[in-house]
Amino acid sequence: MTAPTTTAPTDDDHENGNGNGLGGPDSGRAAAPPGDGDPFDHDALPTPPRATATLLRSLLSPLKARVVLAAVLLLLQQAAVQAGPLLVAYAIDRAVPAFRDDDHGPLIAVAAAYALCATAAGALQYGFVLASARVNQDVLLDLRGRIFRHAQALSVDFHERYTSGRLISRSTTDVESLRELLGEGLQELITVVLSFVYISVLLLWLDLGLGAVAVASFVPLYLLIRLYRRRAGRIYGVRSTAIAAVIVKFAETMNGIRPVRAFRRESVNDTAFRALNSRHERVNGDAILEMARYVVGSRLVANTAVAGIVLWGAYRVAAGSLALGVLAAAVLYLRRLYDPIDRLGMFLNSYQSAAASLEKVAGLLAQVPSVPEPARPRSLPAPASELPGREVVFDDVRFAYRTGGEVLPSFSLTLPAGQTVAVVGSTGAGKSTLVKLLARFYDPTSGRVLLDGVDLRELPVPELRRGVVMVTQEAFLFSGTVAENIAIGRPDASRADIERAAKAIGAHDFISALPDGYDTDVRKRGGRISAGQRQLVAFARALLADPAVLILDEATSSLDVPGERAVQRAMHTVLRGRTAVVVAHRLSTVEIADRVLVMEHGRIVEDGSPERLIADTGRFADLHRAWRDSLVRGHAG
Repeated sequence: MTAPTTTAPTDDDHENGNGNGLGGPDSGRAAAPPGDGDPFDHDALPTPPRATATLLRSLLSPLKARVVLAAVLLLLQQAAVQAGPLLVAYAIDRAVPAFRDDDHGPLIAVAAAYALCATAAGALQYGFVLASARVNQDVLLDLRGRIFRHAQALSVDFHERYTSGRLISRSTTDVESLRELLGEGLQELITVVLSFVYISVLLLWLDLGLGAVAVASFVPLYLLIRLYRRRAGRIYGVRSTAIAAVIVKFAETMNGIRPVRAFRRESVNDTAFRALNSRHERVNGDAILEMARYVVGSRLVANTAVAGIVLWGAYRVAAGSLALGVLAAAVLYLRRLYDPIDRLGMFLNSYQSAAASLEKVAGLLAQVPSVPEPARPRSLPAPASELPGREVVFDDVRFAYRTGGEVLPSFSLTLPAGQTVAVVGSTGAGKSTLVKLLARFYDPTSGRVLLDGVDLRELPVPELRRGVVMVTQEAFLFSGTVAENIAIGRPDASRADIERAAKAIGAHDFISALPDGYDTDVRKRGGRISAGQRQLVAFARALLADPAVLILDEATSSLDVPGERAVQRAMHTVLRGRTAVVVAHRLSTVEIADRVLVMEHGRIVEDGSPERLIADTGRFADLHRAWRDSLVRGHAG
């Protein structure tokens, strides 16, 4: 047995396999086991101070001109609306007495002015709705785009801790909450504020006493609003999390519908979903109760204030110290002043919901990729030969997940250009973590991973993805045609190039037999074709991309024996001249390798050619003999 030159610890907590002896696929899960210490488990991402306000400003800043236009239109609209009671007061106190004296001019002027104000208010309201709707839609379009782009830019370890259901909730439910606020609630708030300012000034101008009492009545209303905001804010934060939990459970169940049916999990899932749904219902009920308390309290204050002001005003009219028209205008203004109180409650409802949602979105957008683009990118040097392969060096690399737990202590390893290296070992040995560092799904905690002498962290991501391609056990296909899926790694490839890659990998025959050949839509996640066929398409995709380094992470495990043999024949051509790392599940796959690394409990315990290790008495020789014996027993059976 050859003594290893590298060591690596176990990453049992981050891998899972099928327990078949050689070890199954490593999941590379970046999250620690769920616990109270990880905010990801509670849908509470770390958010910098004032991140929400910063996000809102950044959304509205490009739209300043439209926002100002909408504000001016609403100011003018409210001025036209609030002119009505003043005209009524003038009509009662001046125009009607003049009309009795056969002077029709003042009453006609009042009627014309009232009609003009009503027409202007309608036209201005129409303009405001159009302007605010454009602002609303542009903000939502920008926000959804930011969420989508940022989620794609975040690193693999983030997505392994933060579920896709939560991302869906951020871009749908939470964005919809903001839409309701911008589309309806914000107009209500501005209308109430402008009404309060206009009416307070006009009441004070009409009669100082009536105006002072009306303004003073807003003190208890203000205290009531503060109490509602504080209590409702907590409730809506919980509600946003509860909605996300429902979506996560739904998405998880539907994505895993096959194992759900296979293991008869319907009733268990139904019970869990009912519990989440009931929690959502309870939180919604709490929000409704808070709203009801606010509405009852505000109406009590408003009705008491109106009744008191009207009685006092009537007494003063009877005493001759207040004109009847002024009292009539004051009553109309008070009605306009207090009527929006319920609508203000609806705004606060929308505001608290949107604030909680926007905080969740701001937290998501504040996350920084753990695998960022380089500040000063470098390009790879020209290849040393005509062959595509490049040298890979792990230089004093150490790796630990951000949630704790060291997976790879300091180790060094060199893979010469053009060499095919198979990595085998038991479940949890660290195989997939090793290759994911090479693919730069993660960055080392310390040390460097070099490609022809260039640190992967210094390579632009597009150049890295062209140079290093990984084929995983789960051959993910996107909705679209077979040809489009093969061409993902090289979108400018011609149909001839696509077919040539498929033929080289042995996929051309089954693709041609599909209803529309290469133009057949594979449907969601490639569900129209078998797992083995999806894997062949993934191999053709990798071949067409023509990478310098090819990583196969359990990539043949879903193929049947004939399919595996076909792929292995093609791989002799595909891998020739390339640097290849093959995380192997089946020993038959190892036979194509120039070199084998055997990992056990996080350490490379053997390193050598397949022939040399088979002839030795180590772990790989034992595995090989067990595999041969199983084949003999299978043939005998």
